[in-house]
Amino acid sequence: MLILGASSGIGGEVARQLIGMGWTVSVAARRELPLQSLKALAPSRVEYAVVDIMAEDAVSRLQELAERTGGIDLYIHAAGIGSQNRELALPIEESTVSTNAVGFTRAMNWAYHYFERQGGGHIAVISSIAGTKGLGPAPAYSATKAFQANYIEALEQLARQQGHAIRFTDIRPGFVDTPLLGENPTYPMLMSAKSVASSIIKALIREEDVKVIDWRYRILVFLWRLLPRWIWKRMRI
Repeated sequence: MLILGASSGIGGEVARQLIGMGWTVSVAARRELPLQSLKALAPSRVEYAVVDIMAEDAVSRLQELAERTGGIDLYIHAAGIGSQNRELALPIEESTVSTNAVGFTRAMNWAYHYFERQGGGHIAVISSIAGTKGLGPAPAYSATKAFQANYIEALEQLARQQGHAIRFTDIRPGFVDTPLLGENPTYPMLMSAKSVASSIIKALIREEDVKVIDWRYRILVFLWRLLPRWIWKRMRI
């Protein structure tokens, strides 16, 4: 398996738990030091590569890492950025779209063709419940998470049409206590990265199509979908 975005947050915690369970894991991210720390947990079972999904050599680095470990059967995309942007600062919006949409598409294209050539595999994406509705405090973030969810749904249909044995899992957490939320987060229904990672691993083993984490957020998302547009736009979030 290969995890992109394993230097911190959910991706890092998923990697740590899988390593602790005895899995052979390949990890990639922009920062090398956290990757070295993961490798130190089990030097014989962990390989890493420094990969910036926005760099021109991102795909070749992912390919080299996969080949170095003899191939992969699971790709987890945990790379992404996000923040509240109530002021609608353009650099934040552009950076979010570049990473979460353009970089994401580059990674999905590589993973799809990799498993297409291999004859099958599993692609998992950590999107977000933020993609369920347009969130005023984080426009680009919620839009790109909706993009990710729809993109892998489309790839799932495409794989079936083309006869490829590629499985997909869309993982949708709510608020998770990670560096993405900043220091001392005070969000409602805040979850720990450890508990979320454990739920993700269970969903991957079960090969679930869509996993909303946890039950409180499943109820919340259900209610969100029932709200008409005229009520939603008046809500304070």
